[in-house]
Amino acid sequence: MDRDEEMGHGDRSLLFIGDEDDDLGADRDGGSPPSSDDSSLSGGSDDDDAGSGRDGERDAPDDDGQKGAWPQSYRQSIDMLSAVPSPTVSTIMAASPSLSRLGNSFVKAGSSFFLKKAGGEGSLPLTRPLLPPSMSHLSQQSQPQPQQLVRQSTDSLPPRPPPARQGSGLAERPSRACLKSDYIELPPPSTKCSKGQSIINGFNVLCGVGILTTAYGIKEGGWLSLLLLPMLGASSCYTGLLLKRCIDSSPNIETYPDIGQVAFGIFGRIFVSVVLYLELYASCVEYITLLGDSLSSVFPSAHLAFTGINLNAHNLFAITMALLILPSVWLRNLSLLSYLSAGGVFATLTVIICLFWVGIGGGVGFHPSGTALNLTRLPVALGLYGYCYSGHSVFPNIYSSMKDRSQFPFVLLFCFIVCTVVYAGVAVSGFMMFGESTMSQFTLNMPQEFIPSKIAIWMTIVNPYTKYALTMTPVALSIEEALPKKMQNYLVGMSVRTCLVLSTVAVALLFPYFALVMALLGSVFTMLVALILPCACYLSIKKGEVPLWEVCLCITIILIGVVCACVGSYTSIHQMISSR
Repeated sequence: MDRDEEMGHGDRSLLFIGDEDDDLGADRDGGSPPSSDDSSLSGGSDDDDAGSGRDGERDAPDDDGQKGAWPQSYRQSIDMLSAVPSPTVSTIMAASPSLSRLGNSFVKAGSSFFLKKAGGEGSLPLTRPLLPPSMSHLSQQSQPQPQQLVRQSTDSLPPRPPPARQGSGLAERPSRACLKSDYIELPPPSTKCSKGQSIINGFNVLCGVGILTTAYGIKEGGWLSLLLLPMLGASSCYTGLLLKRCIDSSPNIETYPDIGQVAFGIFGRIFVSVVLYLELYASCVEYITLLGDSLSSVFPSAHLAFTGINLNAHNLFAITMALLILPSVWLRNLSLLSYLSAGGVFATLTVIICLFWVGIGGGVGFHPSGTALNLTRLPVALGLYGYCYSGHSVFPNIYSSMKDRSQFPFVLLFCFIVCTVVYAGVAVSGFMMFGESTMSQFTLNMPQEFIPSKIAIWMTIVNPYTKYALTMTPVALSIEEALPKKMQNYLVGMSVRTCLVLSTVAVALLFPYFALVMALLGSVFTMLVALILPCACYLSIKKGEVPLWEVCLCITIILIGVVCACVGSYTSIHQMISSR
């Protein structure tokens, strides 16, 4: 049985609720029960002992270093972006502190009413009605203060035997680098995900809007460019396993910025965080461009002329959709945003089904055409294919939240194989259907008179609309927590988020090239996050322990990533300048 469960804290999501967060944080980290004198020091000794018991491992950042290290909101905000929660009442109550407090009030009020009605005024109050007797006994022994907050428990399963204490084992606990805010409600770091849930989260990360441009990649690079898909997929899967090994080197490592800090110090943490946040910001720019392109194809004659300002259909819908998205970015209860992430998986599957429906039953058919290889535009195809595997910023979070972490290699390999097959199938089908007329998004080529085409277009609109706020929230939180303490309030937070949304609209209108911007993102950020940084961090953390063949392999991947990033970014920027 976990130590948290022994203390009556089986539902870790409730450890962040109430006025006792500081005391409960020490208990959560594996220390002794908190006291009023030195509760802030209760979690330090375990980490020192665990770190000293492992020879040859790189020292991880200590408690004090991680509590003050920026960003502290990364784990929670990225969990919202990647996780697909099950829509149960208990999950919603656990995810929202305000709803949990309301639920506790209902439980206490209802319990008092029925007890008084049954037994009169002398009846004993009902305490911890959801705990089994054994758990209630343990909880009363571990809580010397009777005025502590009553929490709900999810310990309905039989108690598990205590795990063997091993110095190299990873403690399953929430990240210490967690943001606590007075004006927003952040969900706690997700824990205890099953293998099936982790696979769904992996698909949610990998199967995004990048699938819309795979057919355009064949048009740009030729049929042989498809060989880049399995090559990039195999390399990205391998580097994902390298991130797992980096996390296994210390129990304090749970996120990508943590890996950067252990590998290269505080500079590495900041550099990795900035790169990841820039990638998320650029993805929001792509969402605005995608919304403008999709809606302008549905309503091509829409325009606005007002006081000398002329907006065509693309610009008009880009601005309109940004204004409609803005309220979702202002939400105070950010945990509710995570329930929008399930819409992305459903929308992607629907678009794929509609593509094959139009090709097989819609009369479009499949017509082989195109060139074998186009070296001039091959870097653009490389960037487009690379963007499809840009999920490494979330893989450490998925691994840290798994119930059985030994299943992570299978989860990663399964997700990459399935996604690569789907990407290749959509690319081949889309290009054989539309040939050299294939546009940056194959949905723009689908005949509007067919019902599946209409469904695919609107699903393409729903996907970025539901994911924009989830993608922008980590960027906004990182800026807000860097502000002075007196400026960390809801009004300033709303201003920051508004400025971020308006800036993405400005960039999207300035560079309205969906495929070229995506190719630039895939060439720069994906090569950095998925190929270069994992190998560099792994060689730094595991220095002296990596066999020679793996050192050579990592160095080769780094060199390939650097070359692809330089050539791909130059080609994409050159074509954007030429298109203006």
